[in-house]
Amino acid sequence: MARMHARRKGKSGSKRPYLKEAPEWIPLPPEDVEELVVKLAKEGMSTATIGLTLRDQYGIPSVKLVTGKKITAILKENSIEFRLPEDLQNLMKKAIALDDHLKNNPKDIHNKRGLQLVEAKIRRLVRYYKRTGLLPQKWNYSLKNARLLIE
Repeated sequence: MARMHARRKGKSGSKRPYLKEAPEWIPLPPEDVEELVVKLAKEGMSTATIGLTLRDQYGIPSVKLVTGKKITAILKENSIEFRLPEDLQNLMKKAIALDDHLKNNPKDIHNKRGLQLVEAKIRRLVRYYKRTGLLPQKWNYSLKNARLLIE
């Protein structure tokens, strides 16, 4: 697949092994995995960090294979939701960091272009999340709002 803001094709990434059910060697039953997901979310971890923690510290390769539900579905069942989707939040952090860099280095035109590209991705994601109902229709992106939400 081609890159979003470059005129070249990228190298393909790694793929997970194709499995339909959880391996037998997983140490925890599904109920315990769900409790761990909820506990880690209450500690303030994001969904990606929860998945990495379960993989690295508890030996659970995939929460979906073990429980039959994704991490976000488990969190919704337990009424734990984040204000913003995680990918949008990460892009906003990146835009804030680029803006801070540009305040100190105003002639850095390459990073100025990078900020424009990141903001284009943010606006595209916002449009998608408004369409799917994850963000309210009146929600708008600006660097000032991003600073308030993230920091």
